[in-house]
Amino acid sequence: MLEENSSFKEPMRADLSTEEDERDNRPWYAIRLFTVRQKAVAEFFKENQFEVFIPEEYVDVEDSDHHIKHVLRPVVRNLLFIKKDRDEKEVKKIVTESSYKMSVVTKTREDRRYSEIPAHQMYEFQAMCNPELTMKKFLSEQQAHLKKGDKVLVKHGPLKGLTGRLVRSNKKYYLLKEIPGMAIMLKVTRWCCEAL
Repeated sequence: MLEENSSFKEPMRADLSTEEDERDNRPWYAIRLFTVRQKAVAEFFKENQFEVFIPEEYVDVEDSDHHIKHVLRPVVRNLLFIKKDRDEKEVKKIVTESSYKMSVVTKTREDRRYSEIPAHQMYEFQAMCNPELTMKKFLSEQQAHLKKGDKVLVKHGPLKGLTGRLVRSNKKYYLLKEIPGMAIMLKVTRWCCEAL
């Protein structure tokens, strides 16, 4: 379900094909962190002119006066995403020369090439990670691989144009979107989806 926030609903309803023309098609990398300083690492990449994305969600936090506040917090603290805007060798050099411990997610343990996330897939993932959306669940790669479902395209509603797998969890239907490093499930009604 969506919260009543019309400023968010309208951009999501827009035809994704026209938006794709306006966006660049550069892929993204998932960066696995071995430090608790996620914000500092994000700043490091921004200083090196990378576009950075950290999935966030609202959580309830109680302050010292026992008031509950909604605060944006990262979904996972050991992962962030950067847009590839230069050669893989240059990215590797920046990552290895950094004072922070991190690594770029690779295709497999045997194939050490960096796993690239296509621009359209990352765009859909970012749209699904919007903290204003409710009824979503974040999963690890391993949990997502265990979910069975058919590839679908959402044809109606505020998620129109998004693709993923239609899966069930707790007797509800979700649109599952996987990328290297993590996955997200967003509640959707089955009749809004069309099999691919």
